[in-house]
Amino acid sequence: MSVRRIDVRERVMERNDAMARAVRDRLEARGVLALNLVSSPGSGKTLLLERTLRDLGDELQMAVITGDVQTQNDADRIAQWTGDLVQAVVTGGACHLDARQVTDALGAIDLDALHVLFIENVGNLVCPASWDLGETAKVVVFSVTEGEDKPLKYPKMFQQARFVVVNKTDLLPYVPFDVEKAKAFALEVNPELEFFLTSALTGHGLEGWYDFLRARTRGSRPARSEAGRGRARAGRPAAATADR
Repeated sequence: MSVRRIDVRERVMERNDAMARAVRDRLEARGVLALNLVSSPGSGKTLLLERTLRDLGDELQMAVITGDVQTQNDADRIAQWTGDLVQAVVTGGACHLDARQVTDALGAIDLDALHVLFIENVGNLVCPASWDLGETAKVVVFSVTEGEDKPLKYPKMFQQARFVVVNKTDLLPYVPFDVEKAKAFALEVNPELEFFLTSALTGHGLEGWYDFLRARTRGSRPARSEAGRGRARAGRPAAATADR
């Protein structure tokens, strides 16, 4: 009797990639900049989003899809700083978001009014590297407390990314971290990377990040007005049921 082997993961990835292409087509058709923020736990990406929403909220229409393993704590934090939708996705233990979850979350977002969609992925530098969510680009948030060789330890994530935010630079006087060495390691893995040096806590370097967002959304649609802002809210968590 012959045995037929079915590669379940391959089929799941094929379905994910097809959904990601559909997401990307929807966002590109509306001129939405979609950034998939990926990092290790504790890199400061939630605080980076809070500062971005607070400081650019009067200029850009922004929405957030935030993923967490068990809670919607990050979504609740972020919702304090935006009048736009914060859609929480609780993965129920899964170590990444997938394109189906993003597709479901987009149903609650007015894409025609949007400048930027942030996707805050689960804190993990392994799993999210393999899953296309339909984003314009992946952004690795990489804190100075993690060591310069992080790009060499997790090369696939840095290969898949287009931008790196080196965060928590306010701690540089207190930790043995060489920024230039870290950048060199990252460029060794991916020579096309672009860098931002920031402290989301103090605000140092954030203007460069903001200028990037302004430039990438310029002309996509008129700048927002204060009158168009709604009340901040966190969307109801969407439970994960993706095939694994």
